[in-house]
Amino acid sequence: MGKKRFSLSTKNIMVIGDFMIDRYFQGDVHRISPEAPVPIFLKQDEYFVLGGASNVVSNLASAGQNVVAVSVIGRDATGDTLIAMLEDLGCNTSGVIRDIGRKTITKTRILAKNHQQLLRIDEESTERISTEDEKEIIRFVQREMARADLLILSDYAKGVLTPSVCQEAIKTAKEYDVPVFIDIKDAEIEKYAGATLLKPNRKELETAAGAPLKTKADLRGAAHSLCDICGADYVLTTLGSEGMLLIGNGIEKQINSSRREVYDVSGAGDTVISYLAACYANRMDITTSAMIANCAAGIKVTKMGTAPVSIHEVSREWCGEQSSKDLYGRTSKVLSLSELTGSLKHRPTETVVFTNGCFDILHLGHIGYLRQAASFGDILVVGVNSDASVKRLKKESRPINNEHDRTELLAALEFVDYVVLFDEDTPMELIRQIRPDVLVKGGDYTKEEVVGADLVAGDGGRVEIVPYLENHSTTDIIRKIERGDHGGDAGS
Repeated sequence: MGKKRFSLSTKNIMVIGDFMIDRYFQGDVHRISPEAPVPIFLKQDEYFVLGGASNVVSNLASAGQNVVAVSVIGRDATGDTLIAMLEDLGCNTSGVIRDIGRKTITKTRILAKNHQQLLRIDEESTERISTEDEKEIIRFVQREMARADLLILSDYAKGVLTPSVCQEAIKTAKEYDVPVFIDIKDAEIEKYAGATLLKPNRKELETAAGAPLKTKADLRGAAHSLCDICGADYVLTTLGSEGMLLIGNGIEKQINSSRREVYDVSGAGDTVISYLAACYANRMDITTSAMIANCAAGIKVTKMGTAPVSIHEVSREWCGEQSSKDLYGRTSKVLSLSELTGSLKHRPTETVVFTNGCFDILHLGHIGYLRQAASFGDILVVGVNSDASVKRLKKESRPINNEHDRTELLAALEFVDYVVLFDEDTPMELIRQIRPDVLVKGGDYTKEEVVGADLVAGDGGRVEIVPYLENHSTTDIIRKIERGDHGGDAGS
């Protein structure tokens, strides 16, 4: 079998659905209230994440697609935040209606340390949108469909995807020969009639079937029935740890999930339909599209919250490239700066520690220094001078080990989370982009001498100096080799 290939060109994908936003309050609990037997939560941070159908938009943008967003949200401050976040992704929001009579759907989660959720507060309007809003959506869809390569209906049963909106959108898409993929929620499945593909999870398929589905034969039967009732070409049922089942047009394929350490399954369905749609719009066959979507979902569940999955992550995982694996065969920790900042964006509550160096010959002094650096936070990012940078800073005979070997050796250390190369003489640009909470330097520096110290301190972070282990340095090792001294205590 030949090597797998994966690339996506940019297509225009329209997303209609229930857009929402997730707000997180991060903090800690140290005592119980004297007023009532409840914990006192000390809020330390607040951040927003796209949720619901807007998480589909986020994943499509991460897959390099152009997205037109269509929904109805409130004319409120949270709606302003939602629009701004969508536009930051490059999304066309001209199809998002602001209705003063509705609330922007907001899920507020109170999180203590270690992501322990203490409480969730929901604010939402779930009644069907007004007839006027229905008509405005339909007019927009009819006007813009000619430019679409695929249409996604992302139904969270919050009132946007009424039977009229669904059927008119499907009808218009058919007129332009545009495929329609629907993430279903409503028991009123007739409104989905005419779709190209329906994507229920097990519970939603049971709701459509009106009965529990206990066996694989039950699942297959219910999927075929849903396909027939709605006149769909395909039904893709997501089954959690059991993977996915694809039915339709003579296909009956079980796609197994990969074994992973699961942190959070929320938003995995959004990831599936996003990559499924992006691949299919790129003229991949439905089976390959589903398998790549399954791969993307496997990456998603390793992340906290409704975090999008980047096309780079999917490409490395799907293609199984050797360069994307560390020395233990795991997905690589060695990222480009853009990949790194994208990954860190989806881990906003964790303390980021940054340090840097040449690490030309990895030795015991480095190990101790890096292990201590990792103890200052949750994520340790190591910046590594490129070969060209080392030659400028040291001399033409350096480095001893090339940048690929140096980064892979660092990535093999269990307490190192990410490794990133930089070509400049100092890591200032890395620090400016990463914005670490803790900046660590090894040696005899003062905090004032450390590059980036002012920037980190200005962000409310701190600088830590970790002394090197005496008699353990790359220079010592090179000198011993040159003298032919292979003994001693320098760890050569």
